[in-house]
Amino acid sequence: MFLYLIVLLSVISVPLALSFEKNLRLYKRWKFLLPAIFISMLFFIIWDIIFTHLGYWVFNPIYNSGINLFKLPLEEYFFFISIPYACAFTFYAIKFHFPNYNTGINGTRIISALLIIIAIAIALSNRQHVYTFVNFIVMAMVLLVSSFAAKQVLKYYLAIFPIIIIPFVIVSSILTGTGIEQEVYKFKPEVITGIRILTIPIEDMFYAFSLILMVLVFTHIFENKLKRKAKA
Repeated sequence: MFLYLIVLLSVISVPLALSFEKNLRLYKRWKFLLPAIFISMLFFIIWDIIFTHLGYWVFNPIYNSGINLFKLPLEEYFFFISIPYACAFTFYAIKFHFPNYNTGINGTRIISALLIIIAIAIALSNRQHVYTFVNFIVMAMVLLVSSFAAKQVLKYYLAIFPIIIIPFVIVSSILTGTGIEQEVYKFKPEVITGIRILTIPIEDMFYAFSLILMVLVFTHIFENKLKRKAKA
């Protein structure tokens, strides 16, 4: 049963179709967005491969194709394309239709600083939970870089992320066992805190935060690079 692939295709199908909508026209951003997705994918895939080899999480073969590369099912690679693309579409759509929906420069500085401090504190207090520790360290680093490299992205992202996370929760809850007999992927209990929303480990919410933000920041950097070249 190709449940994992079916879920991912469902996630990306509507955003991909609406990318050609006459006002948003997200397809015009593909030359920046797609490289950003693949660069971010490289980082998270390496993380994924290491943790899979260490046995920190496993993938259920009954829900995927059974074709593996470095112990990861092919569907897992597609995860890092479909989920970021769908979330980026949501981000740009909300930003386009509600340009004033953001945290403002001062609000962004305060919220970012607080989130970095909180992320580091959570990481240090959960050193025994490897996924929790790494997750929040990565989140703090991505936020710190974003604060310097992409303030304009961050001020929208901090406001829009609570909306983006809603469909992510729905998808992730299915993948972690809600409504199905077994999980599509399963965590080793020792590597997480055990706190869950539905069936989703709380850490996955912040994993999504870092993954999506990284994609948007790289997209912003690539766009700005082209603009600087055009002015030169």
